Amino acid sequence: MDWGKVVFIFFALTSLTTTAGYLYDHNAIALFIAMSINLVSTLLKIGVKNILSAELFASSLVADLHLIPAFLYEVLAKNSEAAVAMAIGGVIANLFSMALTLIEASKTRDEF
Repeated sequence: MDWGKVVFIFFALTSLTTTAGYLYDHNAIALFIAMSINLVSTLLKIGVKNILSAELFASSLVADLHLIPAFLYEVLAKNSEAAVAMAIGGVIANLFSMALTLIEASKTRDEF
């Protein structure tokens, strides 16, 4: 078992699920956790040399660029509607990232 891959997928999936949790319960703490975990997930994608590594990194950056402003809207502007709209963008970017992860896993499995 490749533990690096386990940690990588753990943070990517946790980022998706915590952002979805925020969409269920509009809580600034949940959004902060989602944003923080997504930033860790982005950092883990730096330097990865896989088939779709550039696409994975870009999708993670897109999620960051949605979740950070969402947190700022929620906490500073007290605008939950805008925060939810931005968080939905983060969820879509994370879903795309998970789809790429599945595609990459199937491609590397075919090589063996």
